[in-house]
Parts: sequence; structure tokens; C-alpha cells
Amino acid sequence: MRGYRGIKYTLFICCYVFWVVSAVLIAVGIYAKISKERALLLIIVGSVMFLITFLGCFGALRNITCLLKMFLGILAVILLLQVAAGIVGYLFTDMVMERTEKLMMKAIFRYREDQDLENAIDFIQKKFQCCGVESYTDWSHNAYFECVDTNPSLEACGVPFSCCIHLPNQTVLNTMCGYGVQQLEKHSASYDVFTVGCLEKIVSWTKNNLLLVAGLTAGLLLLEVCMICLAAAQISWIKKVQQQKKENELRSKSERKDSYWYPAFADFDDE
Repeated sequence: MRGYRGIKYTLFICCYVFWVVSAVLIAVGIYAKISKERALLLIIVGSVMFLITFLGCFGALRNITCLLKMFLGILAVILLLQVAAGIVGYLFTDMVMERTEKLMMKAIFRYREDQDLENAIDFIQKKFQCCGVESYTDWSHNAYFECVDTNPSLEACGVPFSCCIHLPNQTVLNTMCGYGVQQLEKHSASYDVFTVGCLEKIVSWTKNNLLLVAGLTAGLLLLEVCMICLAAAQISWIKKVQQQKKENELRSKSERKDSYWYPAFADFDDE
């Protein structure tokens, strides 16, 4: 019985932690939505996590096998998709890189149209100290930064402020530092903005931190496998207990039936 309780409450605690995290994601997404910022992806991810972990929490706590089976099935599908994505990424690296480059180019094209996307791109460029996909001139694919004479935008031939190099002792930030840098040669532009593309920087960072990335990925997959095993173990234990109850009920019924006849036979024998 102690083993069953250990399985039950370990699964409940794991699901509860993810359930709280998903609730926080939903709350942040709703707050951002109220603040007139686009956070649809955050709300969707949080809602899906909330639903899945709720199945695990409630199913584990109340011993409901149908909820536990749904939780186990969804988690198994997610795990298989993650493993499949990893295998495909490893076997078709060139295709994945090409597809990633196209997606990043689309993101640059839609810059200024989506506030969430704009914030994400700015964060990546600041974090990895990069600009564009392959180089800073990629920003010419965006309508606001397109480097042509017919572009009426004030930011024409420029790059976003997140591409700018900030000096350690700089107190006043020059938000116009990226204006006109696409017209400069790479060597001259490198004094004001980052000229290396973000795709190269992200790949380089991943290679340099391969152990960290592999450790986090393996940890997440291991946690999912543990939760699947715990859910399967609890389902098996519940079925075993239910089967024992049915056998006990059948045995008690048969004993009651026998008790109706034995006294009569006993009296007859005594006579």
C-alpha cells in the first residue's frame, strides 16, 4: 500500500508543478492581451499544458483510470513527436537549417506587424549579439528597412535598435544608431552594429553549450518517461485492486448461497 501511495502522490506532485506553471503562463498571456499586446501563443501553450496536467492531477488524486489513460496517451504522443523531431533534425540537418533560415526570413519580413514577434527578434539579437539571419543586410527584406531610393520610411537602409553595439560606459543610448548602416561596408558597419547573422550565432552557441542543451533535453524527456511510467503503474495497481474486489464479492456471494443450504443438510444429517 505504501508503494501505491508513493506512486500516486509522486505523479500528483509532478503534474501539480506543471499545472501551476501552465496557470502562470495563461495568466501572463491574459495580462499581456489586456495590455493590448499579442500573446496568443503563450495562452495556447499554457492552456494545452493546463489541460494535460489537470488530467494527470485529478486522475492521480481520485484514482480515475480513464483520465490517467488520457494523460498517459497524450504524454506518450508528445514524447514520440519530440524523439521523431530530434531524429529528423539529426538526419536531415541541411534541410532543417534551410527551413529555419526561411522561417527567420519570414519573421524579418513581418517585423513591425506583430508585437510579440518584434519583441522576440529584438531579444534574440540583443542576447546573441547578432543582426539579421545571415548578415545585417537581411533587414532589407523588411518594408520599413528596405534599402531602395523609393522607400519613404525614415528607417530605410537601417536596422533595428537591437542590432546596435552598446558600449559598457554608455549612459545615453542612441536609438538611431542603426540608421543607414546597410549602405556601409561590413568593416565600417561593425563599429556601430553587429554584422554577424543570428543563425550562425545560435548554431555556434548550441555547439559551444552542447552538454547543457543535451542535459536539459535529456532531463525533460526523462521526466516525461517517469510520468508515463508512474501513470501506467497507477493504472495497473487500480485495475489489480478492482479485480481483487470483484473476486472478493464473487466469493462472498457464493458463501452466502452455501449458507442457505448447509443448515438444512446439517439438520437432516443430525436426524
